[in-house]
Amino acid sequence: MLLSVNGICVAYDKISALTDVSIECDQGEIVSIIGANGAGKSTLMKSIMGRVKPSHGTIFFHGEAITGLPGHKIVEKGIVCVPEGREIFNGLSVQDNLEVGAISRSFSPKEMKAHFEMVYDMFPILAEKRGQIAGALSGGQQQMLALGRGLMSDPTLMMLDEPSLGLAPIVVDEVFDFIKKINNENGISVILVEQNAYMALEISRRGYVLENGSISREGASNALINDPTIKSAYLGK
Repeated sequence: MLLSVNGICVAYDKISALTDVSIECDQGEIVSIIGANGAGKSTLMKSIMGRVKPSHGTIFFHGEAITGLPGHKIVEKGIVCVPEGREIFNGLSVQDNLEVGAISRSFSPKEMKAHFEMVYDMFPILAEKRGQIAGALSGGQQQMLALGRGLMSDPTLMMLDEPSLGLAPIVVDEVFDFIKKINNENGISVILVEQNAYMALEISRRGYVLENGSISREGASNALINDPTIKSAYLGK
C-alpha cells in the first residue's frame, strides 16, 4: 500500500476534528474523499502533510511511518498537496512559481529543464504566460499553475484539496481532465478532496465519506454513486 492512514485523531483546543480516521491509497489509484464543509477533510490533508500532528494513530508512506514529520521532509519522500484556494505566489512570475515547486529537490539544470518542459507540455497556456505575474492569471489558469507547481516536486502521490473551488463549470471539466491525465500518463496516485462529489467519485476508483470528523462510509466509487443515502446527501439526486 502506498499510503496508509491508521486511526488518526486530531483536536484543536480540545475540540475534536478527526476521530479514528483510517484511509488508504494504493499505487496508481485515484481516491476521493467527500463530505460537507467542516467534516474534517482539510484537517486530514494537513495531518498527512505534517502541518497538524495527530494525537493518536499512525501514517505510513511506502511502509515507513511519517507521522509528525515536518512538511518539507514529507515532500522529499514524494507527497505533495495542492491546497484549497491554490495559494500561488501572486507577485512572482509563472516560471518562478513553478521553480518554487522544485525547491525541495536537488535537480540538476538538465533535470530542472525537463520538469519545466513536462509541465509546459501538459499546460500550454502556462508556457505562453511563463513570464507573466501569476496574480494576473484567470482562476482556471491559477489552478493549472498550482497543479504544475505540485508536479515540479516529482511526486508519487498528489493530494488535491477542493481543486474545483470557485471555477466556472467549463473550467472544472478541464481541471478534472488534467487530474485524470496526471494519473494516467504520469502514473501519479491522487487523493482528491472535493465538494463536487459526483465528479470526484466519477473519476476515482474508491471513495470515503467523512462526516463530523469520522469515516461514515467507504467503498468502490461506483457503489457510492449508486448508494441512495449518498445520492440524497451529496449528489443532489
